[in-house]
Amino acid sequence: MRAETDHLADDRRCELPLDAYSRAVAEAADRVGPSVVRVENRVGPRGSFGSGTILAGDGLILTNSHVVAAARRVRIALADGAEAEAEVIGNDPDTDLALLRAGLPPGTKAASLGDSKSLRRGHLVVAIGNPLGFESTVTAGVVSALGRSLRGRNGRLIDDVIQTDAALNPGSSGGPLVSATGEVVGVNTAMIGGAQGLCFAISSNTARFALGAFLRHGRVRRAHLGIVAQTVPLPRGIAIAIGAGPRAVRIGAVEAGGPASAGGLRAGDVIIGLDGHAIGGADDLIRLLDADCLDRSVVLSVLREGRIAERAVRPCERNP
Repeated sequence: MRAETDHLADDRRCELPLDAYSRAVAEAADRVGPSVVRVENRVGPRGSFGSGTILAGDGLILTNSHVVAAARRVRIALADGAEAEAEVIGNDPDTDLALLRAGLPPGTKAASLGDSKSLRRGHLVVAIGNPLGFESTVTAGVVSALGRSLRGRNGRLIDDVIQTDAALNPGSSGGPLVSATGEVVGVNTAMIGGAQGLCFAISSNTARFALGAFLRHGRVRRAHLGIVAQTVPLPRGIAIAIGAGPRAVRIGAVEAGGPASAGGLRAGDVIIGLDGHAIGGADDLIRLLDADCLDRSVVLSVLREGRIAERAVRPCERNP
């Protein structure tokens, strides 16, 4: 009798980890699932669809930029089947994020954004969305890697991207990536076709930044210099002599009347720093030219004819 009891106890101990995993996934899905909507974009001959997350009961919905594309208004369907029109009030292809506002029924449940910096590799995450039209689908996996960079549809790098093996498919885009505590830590954005378990989400901290910019300005403000730039390798001897890295940014052309032209920059100059920050490529330069660079001068360190020069340039806002 005792042997049989011990055997049953061993079986229960074997089941406990699976039970804990199942409970964590189910609780995360129950907590955030009611806040996930289907987003239907009817612009174009075929239209498109994706997912979104309600972040405020007054109708703020976060989704992907590529889901709404050029649409000004989209159609949303709530988890209970109710439908509504939503206005696109912010759209930023550079982060692949967009913000919608819709009239929602009183008491509509909203999800909360968590801190993506609290994530670690191996943490359990749950993806919720409408892949291939299958409503309210839940998949689970782990954080595979953090701090990835993903090339956006406009060619710019999206930084601080979360890699996960939680399965995503077309239609999952814009849905939430949820932590075991039930907080939204990412916005599902992409998968690698033909690969297994290579899926990506924009971090919630990037989403928080974009959300604030959308609400303040209706867009994410960015600065530009008015140059054509390319990443070039620096000869090792020169890099050591000037204390620079192995790569920098060469100016291929300068826009007439633009900020760089007014600041005395010219084609052939090699940019190695901005306000004391090393520039190791065009992506570094693009990342540093954020809204903080607007309405003030920045100091560019450039290599010209074998000498380092500093030029004060006043960036202007890049056309939204």
